[in-house]
Amino acid sequence: MALDIVIMAAGKGTRMKSDLPKVLHRLAGRSLLQHVLQTAVQLEADRIVVVTGHGADAVEASVQAPSLCFVRQMPQLGTGHAVQQAAPRLHDDGTTLILNGDVPLIEAATARALLAAASDSNLALLTVKLDDPTGYGRVLRGDAAGRSAHEGGRVHGIVEHKDATQAQRSIREVYTGIMAAPTAHLKRWLAALRNDNAQGEFYLTDIVAMAVADRVPVVTASAASEAEVLGVNSPLQLADLERRFQRAQAEALMTQGVRLADPARFDLRGELACGSDVEIDVNCIFEGSVSVGSGVCIGAHCVIRNATIGEGVLIHPFTHIDGGTVGASVGAGSVLGPYARLRPGATLAEDVHVGNFVEVKNSTLARGAKANHLAYLGDASVGERVNFGAGSITANYDGVNKHRTVIGANAHIGSNCVLVAPVAIGDGATIGGGSTITGSAPAGQLTVARARQVSLPAWTRPVKKQP
Repeated sequence: MALDIVIMAAGKGTRMKSDLPKVLHRLAGRSLLQHVLQTAVQLEADRIVVVTGHGADAVEASVQAPSLCFVRQMPQLGTGHAVQQAAPRLHDDGTTLILNGDVPLIEAATARALLAAASDSNLALLTVKLDDPTGYGRVLRGDAAGRSAHEGGRVHGIVEHKDATQAQRSIREVYTGIMAAPTAHLKRWLAALRNDNAQGEFYLTDIVAMAVADRVPVVTASAASEAEVLGVNSPLQLADLERRFQRAQAEALMTQGVRLADPARFDLRGELACGSDVEIDVNCIFEGSVSVGSGVCIGAHCVIRNATIGEGVLIHPFTHIDGGTVGASVGAGSVLGPYARLRPGATLAEDVHVGNFVEVKNSTLARGAKANHLAYLGDASVGERVNFGAGSITANYDGVNKHRTVIGANAHIGSNCVLVAPVAIGDGATIGGGSTITGSAPAGQLTVARARQVSLPAWTRPVKKQP
């Protein structure tokens, strides 16, 4: 039996007040549609069909997934019309799960429970009870025993908020927009949809009444939490869902033992793995894939992306680590910041110190190396116990090509030096402060490259003329 998944992602999102298609707005660093696709992929569907419309080219170019294809809904004439466009791509023998591209936090476990409720012959609806159900379709229940919609019973229909009576709008159980249905039945019901309603649209929810008429059981499954079925229709709703999601991630980390100074001021936009006794101060942001070893302490206002942090590292406030696509790594016992910056390819061994306003890019620093103040190390290999002075830089770019600097172990680079790559500094060499080094510096020797100091006793400073 085939499993097909349809993701509706055609809407403009007028209330977002943005030229960006609604499903491309970002939550926790990923687009709304990427979140939904991540869940869909976990279900191992035979086919995933994304229905696009507004900004279709941008939406289709933004995502990739196994067994993914696209269909277009032009113009957009309602949810039923959207699924009608996908119908020719669906297998006749199997089940179809319908998701929404603007409902990003649906969990795979919840989707599996809905599919289990659908089995081979049921129409299954995912529902939730909301304190404020405004804007959602209400679930209508009742049975032969005369129980009202407020008291439970069999589902006999869904009424959209726009078409609901005042009494129906008081119902708190709402349809989330997510359903699973036998595909053969679904295709027949889609073909029979009509648009004789207040909006002149084809409502997918009308198939519930069709299922009841066909004596197909209509069953429900409940969402595990309100957050996983909330949709995004405005910047306010997006911000609210972001904070709900971040709070849930913070709580999961704290359950594992991570100590967050304030879980309300924490953002995870990717994956974060932490060892024991990790402390994270306020307003830190983690992006991409980040691994943090045991005993790490991260100061306030740090941004860490695609990086591996070894055990016992101390990261002072306002440090930025961005590993890009190649990654960055910090060895155990190292100390960074404040205001340090590691860029892609920065590889620090154990007990390295990178201090305030020091930038490291595509460079390796061996054990015990130090660059504590106002320095730039780009495309460099730095040996053990090197001391790289304040204000010194590796001049690695000639305007066309990048060149590498090699600094041997135990070398001492004085303050305000320029090492013009390609250049090699020998083991134990000392570079005098203020030097511009354009050739190799021998091991164990002092190398100085600067103009001789001259004092002119007869010189006088110019004086401004009085008006």
